[in-house]
Amino acid sequence: MASAGFDAKFLGTAAGLPVLNDSGADDAVELNGSTTIDYTHFSLALSKSRKFAIWVAWNIDGGELKALSRSGIPFVKDPRVPAEFQTGDELYRDNRLDRGHLARRADLCWGAKAEAQRANKDSFFFTNITPQMDDFNQSTKEGLWGRLEDAVLADVDVDDLKVSVYGGPVFNADDRVFRSVAIPREFYKAITFVVDGELRCSAFLLTQNLILAEALDLDEFRVFQVSLTELEKRTSFTFPAELHAADTAAVQLLDESERKPLDSLADIRW
Repeated sequence: MASAGFDAKFLGTAAGLPVLNDSGADDAVELNGSTTIDYTHFSLALSKSRKFAIWVAWNIDGGELKALSRSGIPFVKDPRVPAEFQTGDELYRDNRLDRGHLARRADLCWGAKAEAQRANKDSFFFTNITPQMDDFNQSTKEGLWGRLEDAVLADVDVDDLKVSVYGGPVFNADDRVFRSVAIPREFYKAITFVVDGELRCSAFLLTQNLILAEALDLDEFRVFQVSLTELEKRTSFTFPAELHAADTAAVQLLDESERKPLDSLADIRW
């Protein structure tokens, strides 16, 4: 398995990996003495207690993307990581939960053909997967959550068509437990890019609002633009200082009780 991992200098300026706080580091799986696990074009930290990624960071070369099929690629546990710290097919059989990629498969398939093919395959390790309802991407407003990376490449004059993304689940103490697994109901994403030599970062929070009922069900998917500081309050890591300085929401957004969800991609402050 190739393990080049996330490239902190991909954008031509420093945009490094999240740093786990003490509780995050204590809970993270270590591989070869590091809490960072590398794959082709992405890296992640994995929670022992929740058995999902704490964060995933990936690079997208929009000018080098390859259209590769996902046909025939199985979802598998990463053999480098103890199976007991990974959530596999036992959660997803015979219900409405999909295996949802954190680092989007299509984002990772770039570069030389063999490299893109490795990234395609690497995206299917369960370390990069979290449960999502089967209508997850359709039910978010206009499919907005799944289109954020495409939107920045389409709507912003991004230098060299290169983007780095950070994403993952938010672990809440009251997350619904299903088949002995606590199911995250919130996810975050921070999209980083350069415009005219200036680093920018736009962060988002998806709230699933799981209904605590016998059946797995959801009411409404809502997406908010938030600051990196808010995401840090909900997670067990901090973003690099360079990203905070580039945060497009650093000018204070409305507090949680007053802000409105994004209705469309046009509402985003890039």
